[in-house]
Amino acid sequence: MELYEYEREHRDLLRRLAPECMVLLKSDGTFPLEAPCKVALYGSGARETIKGGTGSGDVNVRHYTTVEEGLENAGFTVTTKPWLESYSALRQQAHVGFVAGIKEKAKELGVPALLLGMGAVMPEPEYDLPLDGEGELCVYVLGRISGEGSDRHPAPGDFQLTQTEIRDILACREKYGKLLLVLNVGGVVDLSPVLQVENILLLSQTGMALGDALADVVLGKAYPSGKLASTWAKWEDYCQVGDFAQPDDTHYTEGVYVGYRYFDSVGKEPLFPFGYGLGYTTFSLGRPQAAVEGTQVTVRVPVKNTGAAPGKEVVQLYASVPSGKLDQPYQALAAFAKTGELAPGGEEELTLTFALESLASFAEESACSILEAGDYVLRLGTSSRDTQPCAVVRLEGEIQVAQLSRMGGEPGFVDWKPETPVTTPAPQDVPVLSVQPGAYQPQPVPALPEIPQDVKALAESLSNEELAYVCLGGFQDEGSKSVIGSAGMQVVGAAGETTNRYQDKGLPVLVMADGPAGLRLNKDYGKDENGVYALEGSLPPGFAEFMDEETAAGLGSMAKKEPERHGEILHQYCSALPIGTALAQSWNLELCRACGDLVGDEMERFGVHLWLAPALNIHRSPLCGRNFEYYSEDPLISGKVTAAITQGVQSHPGRGTTIKHFCCNNQETNRMLSNTHVSQRALRDIYLKGFEIAVKESQPHALMTSYNLLNGEHTSQRRDLIMDCLRDEWGFQGLVMTDWVVSALAGIQAKYPAARASGSIKAGNDIHMPGSPQDYQDLLAALDNPSAAYPITRQDLLECAQRIIYMVKKLVK
Repeated sequence: MELYEYEREHRDLLRRLAPECMVLLKSDGTFPLEAPCKVALYGSGARETIKGGTGSGDVNVRHYTTVEEGLENAGFTVTTKPWLESYSALRQQAHVGFVAGIKEKAKELGVPALLLGMGAVMPEPEYDLPLDGEGELCVYVLGRISGEGSDRHPAPGDFQLTQTEIRDILACREKYGKLLLVLNVGGVVDLSPVLQVENILLLSQTGMALGDALADVVLGKAYPSGKLASTWAKWEDYCQVGDFAQPDDTHYTEGVYVGYRYFDSVGKEPLFPFGYGLGYTTFSLGRPQAAVEGTQVTVRVPVKNTGAAPGKEVVQLYASVPSGKLDQPYQALAAFAKTGELAPGGEEELTLTFALESLASFAEESACSILEAGDYVLRLGTSSRDTQPCAVVRLEGEIQVAQLSRMGGEPGFVDWKPETPVTTPAPQDVPVLSVQPGAYQPQPVPALPEIPQDVKALAESLSNEELAYVCLGGFQDEGSKSVIGSAGMQVVGAAGETTNRYQDKGLPVLVMADGPAGLRLNKDYGKDENGVYALEGSLPPGFAEFMDEETAAGLGSMAKKEPERHGEILHQYCSALPIGTALAQSWNLELCRACGDLVGDEMERFGVHLWLAPALNIHRSPLCGRNFEYYSEDPLISGKVTAAITQGVQSHPGRGTTIKHFCCNNQETNRMLSNTHVSQRALRDIYLKGFEIAVKESQPHALMTSYNLLNGEHTSQRRDLIMDCLRDEWGFQGLVMTDWVVSALAGIQAKYPAARASGSIKAGNDIHMPGSPQDYQDLLAALDNPSAAYPITRQDLLECAQRIIYMVKKLVK
């Protein structure tokens, strides 16, 4: 079947954008090649190429190009077909054993295999296949996948290389004249055993056109211009101060020393630093010019292409904040900019700007966001380990940027700080820009929108029971079809929707679809006189193999096939974007905006109103199973990318983003019942900062709270987080929803209780998704009941329902 015109346009766009998301980690000038040739193609990602991670972040595309296909499309002759076929067979055999092992372990533990299998990733197997492909060129594609529901492991076949991979990569280096090691991975891999390889390209998981885009890069029809958005290091070199993936309590003891803030502050050398990336050419930075007006800091710098090929360069501006009452990391990213394409000898002046108050830190004692007096050293360069001081901003007195609420609870510990932090002498030969405390002018928080009279009237006309239904997703009473990311009835494969019970009262249905690498919908569906229907069971791929009769009964209609129907067969072919980490690696906000625009276009085509994306949780640990969905270890780039994507989506009337997971969703282990212990300073300076930037710069139409507890209370039930911080301090005007089935584990024996629908409503978390009969009963039982765990009133229901109705009417026309 031929591609639709929009598919062709979107595929072509993603093929053009993908190289900007790729990072050239090592190069000796061998690449690009002048012409296609014979290629010996090896590695787990060569034929079994990974376009993105698993879970809700997956996209059901019609087709995506693998590395093998992409090279052949470009005219290369692959000489290793027997190796690729043998590898696929042994991998399939290993997978059968992997599934059997999970089922056996689940039986021993007395839990459903589906619970253990969700997101579980088979480690790369060991094997011995001959490396006998012909040709001067060898491309070895290292693949790693991770996904929702499980975290990664610092073990061979996952974070570390297997002995097979090390042996084969080094053997290929000796055997072939030209070797390109391609990393088809969603997160960090320890490359230390193979660092002698001269050419290493981080392909990442760059969506549906990644095979063709890689071929373009190999042949020089395109060039990589990405930079790392997280530090790459050996596992033992990452910060080991806090803990990770603990089933009940996880302590963020490291405080603000996350990612490069840790590495730079303790002087530990990574394999590849934050912000690092090469290209097919070289650049030089000219003499920077710094200025300050009020508290707005501007640095202008000329960038010149000094090599023999076209390319783009990313310039990064870091600030070293003075330590006083508060200890500070060695430096933090303050601004960044990327050039357009520069021809050899071409030059462009970049302007980097930031507000001094964006460097403020939260002082817990006073609950103030403050800038301490002293010298703020500005460092300009092309990675966190390649900077030079370019100016000093001298703040002549302390500035109290904002009086904030004490929010998020207490962690039960004092944050760690380095005993002997890295320091450098004050620069002597750069301009000093003086700023008086009075230069700061506080910006008022935007007023929350007035609820229109027709919205108030509709909400007030509803009974308590009707309001309860409005505050829950559009669940079906007869079954639990709304369990795992497929609760939609208007759009087949959509994740969920608002209630459809009151359309006769003028309340239409708002449709939500998963992300964040594109819309997650069923590719094909049927339509007859009774409406739309799925052509297959709505379980995500990979779930069926873990299914048993008891689990199938618990999932109700979701695990059953629909009765046979004979309507018209229709299609929803959605585009797979680069994963979140890859988009951040572009350091290009216009590119991110274009990707948002693409998604907005497909939302219009298929009738989706809210995209359950972007996801911007911090890369606290390289082992988080969902890091591929998230952008960076740095909150600035995370917030800026989120805002750009949101602007792209919301340029389409009636379409909106749902930024998530608010907040501290930094591990998958026991994610629904795990308690995150984090200080108020680290919470505000690191884990909430990106959300704050995204809200203030783009006003997303919706926000999703996370599964985890925060210092003893579920985030979905924290009024201080949702109302005091998000709405009152930041001026968020959109809809707040829970993550899916946060209350599903009620009754399970665990250290902490599951979240409840009544807790959500009491906290101002407008809609509890996707809703269930049990959630409905919980709301009614808590209504005007002072002995309930979370007593609620009609006014609580009214306020949430009004915000829901307002957003539904705003988006659904």
